[in-house]
Amino acid sequence: MKKQPITAVIIAYNEAEMIAACLSTLEWCSEVLVIDNGSTDETVKIAEQKGARVITAKHASFAKLRNEALKHIENDWVLYIDADERVTPTLAKEILVHIETNSADVLVLQRSNIFFGTEFKHGGWQADTVQRVFRRKALKEWTGVVHETPHFEGTTQLLQAPLVHLTHRDVRSGLYKSASWTYREAELLYKGGVGRVSILTVLRKSTMEFLRRAFFKCGYKDGQAGMMEAFIQGVNKGLVYAQVWELQQDPAIAQNYKKEEEKIVALWKVEAHS
Repeated sequence: MKKQPITAVIIAYNEAEMIAACLSTLEWCSEVLVIDNGSTDETVKIAEQKGARVITAKHASFAKLRNEALKHIENDWVLYIDADERVTPTLAKEILVHIETNSADVLVLQRSNIFFGTEFKHGGWQADTVQRVFRRKALKEWTGVVHETPHFEGTTQLLQAPLVHLTHRDVRSGLYKSASWTYREAELLYKGGVGRVSILTVLRKSTMEFLRRAFFKCGYKDGQAGMMEAFIQGVNKGLVYAQVWELQQDPAIAQNYKKEEEKIVALWKVEAHS
């Protein structure tokens, strides 16, 4: 497939396991730009070996990292893709047709989500669309802390071929991601003035999220994997509100630990003078 004037952008952090395969699906792009968020594994080395241009930019906000990428793009079009996402040949051809015909300024992609090795068609994952391909001059900026939102001018077009998302490959990696985004969401809720959180709040939010995913949105139709994912989403929701509770404590929990440390120091001072 002939290379086209489009820059593919990957925001990466410790993606040595996934980035090579992702880059292999982007060889039709004239440029691939990897914004490395301080990886400590072989991500940068692998990306450079595969011909990508790597720029290091560390930040907790993915929106800011996406905006950073815009400063380094000269092509007329940009595709944002994650290391655990894959472009199929059919999707690549569909993107190129729309670029060549100038049918729209923004292309919206449908995502096929693979959880625990199973393609999910229920549980709220079946209607997952993402705005990822932009005419460079149409895209103004990205905003948002937990879920980034693009701000752009112009027309949009929904494509038919899906973007494959190989996510939640195991429970442990999912928990690592949760540790990051659940705290960010908790901060947003806390700063937004959410009501007082108790253990009943945590249990209610967690249970309702599980029920919503598993039954109201028919996650059970995706089998054991669907039910397990519904459970994990419920746990994540509980973690969000548990951390809101933490932020609401006055005095702060850290202050209580500081007082305990001071008590121990005082005891040793008494011991030293006895």
